[in-house]
Amino acid sequence: MYMDYVEEEIQKENYYKEERLIMIKAKRTGTKVTTGKVRLSYANLFEPRAMEGQEPKYSVSVIIPKTDTETLKAIKEAVAEAKEQGKGKFGGKVPANLKTPLHDGDIDRPDDEAYANCYYLNANSKNKPGIVDKNVQPVLDATEVYSGCYARLTLNFYAYSASGNKGIACGLGNVQKLEDGEPLGGFTRAEDDFDSVETAEDDFLG
Repeated sequence: MYMDYVEEEIQKENYYKEERLIMIKAKRTGTKVTTGKVRLSYANLFEPRAMEGQEPKYSVSVIIPKTDTETLKAIKEAVAEAKEQGKGKFGGKVPANLKTPLHDGDIDRPDDEAYANCYYLNANSKNKPGIVDKNVQPVLDATEVYSGCYARLTLNFYAYSASGNKGIACGLGNVQKLEDGEPLGGFTRAEDDFDSVETAEDDFLG
């Protein structure tokens, strides 16, 4: 009887795991992509940051495991569609050496373990992204969404041609934090650094 109960609970847990996996599956509508579970790096999502000589933007590096074929497929298809839509900016023909946003971490960042066995792209926006948690509740605490945590994002791909540079860029949409991860870049959260401390006043009040 007890073993039947345990087996039933395991089956329920596996079912809910599968349901969660389905919920975070990547999808594409035109040039817009909703990713699967990815990792964030160089996350500037609550305050815009400016490169020298440029206007401030919200930005993030999106790390995508090579095993996440659904997200990668959606991104490649969105990039292909953005190329077609952008032909007018390219003189009616897609250049052979067109810059694209998706990079191979093993080739372009071989010394960074966080990018091993992953692809990555950089996304930015002038507008602040909407940020929610896994229950779709707004995240107001900037320390909750950091470089190293896991999330899913909406991304939009578009063509550009400026100052002799032509390519496909990635616009940052919204962010949904899924779970915590090992912080990247030396960042640590206060709740991870400290334990609760019982004071004499606590003893007195208790």
